[in-house]
Amino acid sequence: MTHPQVVRVYSTYQDPDYECPWQSVAPRGSTGSGVIVGGQRILTGAHVVANATFVQVQKQSDPKKVTARVLAISHDCDLALLQVEDRSFARGIKPAVVGDLPKLRDEVQVVGYPIGGEEVSITEGVVSRVEVQRYEHSQRHLLAVTVDAAINEGNSGGPVFARNKVVGIAFQALPDAENVGEMVPAPIIQAFLSGVRRKKPADVPGIGVSTQPLENPALRKHFGMKKSDSGVLITAVQYGSSAWGAFQPNDVLMQLHGHKIADNGTIKYRGRYRCQFDALIGDFHCGDKVRARVLRDGRSEDVELEMQPMQWLVPRTEYDRRPMWFVFGGLVFQRLTAEYLRNWGDAWWDKAPKGLLHAYYYGLRRPQQREVVVLAQVLADDVNVGYESFANDAVTGVDGKLPVDMADFVKRMDGAEGEVVVRLASGATVLLDVRAARAAEGRIRDLYHLPGDRSQGLRKSRK
Repeated sequence: MTHPQVVRVYSTYQDPDYECPWQSVAPRGSTGSGVIVGGQRILTGAHVVANATFVQVQKQSDPKKVTARVLAISHDCDLALLQVEDRSFARGIKPAVVGDLPKLRDEVQVVGYPIGGEEVSITEGVVSRVEVQRYEHSQRHLLAVTVDAAINEGNSGGPVFARNKVVGIAFQALPDAENVGEMVPAPIIQAFLSGVRRKKPADVPGIGVSTQPLENPALRKHFGMKKSDSGVLITAVQYGSSAWGAFQPNDVLMQLHGHKIADNGTIKYRGRYRCQFDALIGDFHCGDKVRARVLRDGRSEDVELEMQPMQWLVPRTEYDRRPMWFVFGGLVFQRLTAEYLRNWGDAWWDKAPKGLLHAYYYGLRRPQQREVVVLAQVLADDVNVGYESFANDAVTGVDGKLPVDMADFVKRMDGAEGEVVVRLASGATVLLDVRAARAAEGRIRDLYHLPGDRSQGLRKSRK
């Protein structure tokens, strides 16, 4: 038997319905691959078991499926660790060993269960690229390895071997390319497994800054850079991120954890690969301390960051949790998230409303605004006549105040008296008679089969 540690993963999952956030879509099933890495523990991709309600695993040439549970999951780096309770499951199988970051042109084998067959499949290729890539599952930019071995549906979550050690987990294929796929590399796998052992948070931390290159001579001179200096300009800092309170806009980030940053934002990762400095982030856990050097007002300063989960104004990952929603007078409000934008289909980045996309790509999380609240839809009723066309628009004010986040918005709506005025990003005004809107609540709930007026976790604070 070739690579007996490789197993098939069966997942039944139920995704939330972001068009009707109080309900879920019908349960569905999918398959992926995984690898036994110790005891009854199986390493696979987070996307293989995202929103899972029931998980089973199956060994090679064994018709029996065994129930597993998700022990740890990191949607940021697309990795998950499953636990099988049946102690006999891995008996006689030597767990796979995680190796190191492969080199360019190293031969690799992608092992898994692609669709179209029942037996394990092995495709071979070589490492063709090591650099920072966008992870489709989380939209994070982290270190990835490109191989020219086929990664097909069903292969995903399975191991990539080199010299009989796991050097990656297959996680996505490049679109519009033949036999080109990407894998989560060994350093990120090692950090994930180490974090599980040490009971660290599963999130991959993020620095939380926007930067621009400093290749223009006039710009370098303006910020007091010497000929020997290099780095990138910090243009924005996200509130609550690792960089908040440590970096400032117009700082020049010159070094990160001992790595000199070039003017185009790259470092020499592990002394071998020229990558964007984001490549370093996957080596750390939340709570770790990371050193940095900045040029501020013409003077070099050393600062220390305590790594925190990545913070965005518009969250990128919402797996394994339910949408947050609130209904008032038939108006349905939600948080703006990447999952909400996916209501516009596979090409959401082109079809979604431009204002919402601008917040997604360029929005800055600040103390006074930590989330974007959206008027998602209007459940037609006498109380909201004339407002039907105002759906999918961001809320910019409640009685003249910008809501800090969804909880703050709901608190303001609960506390409203007389008339409440909601201003939208388009300039539209939604005015409701508070007493009439509350009187219509029961009627609207019955007509549209709502379980309530808000999602769990949003407390009622009506005066």
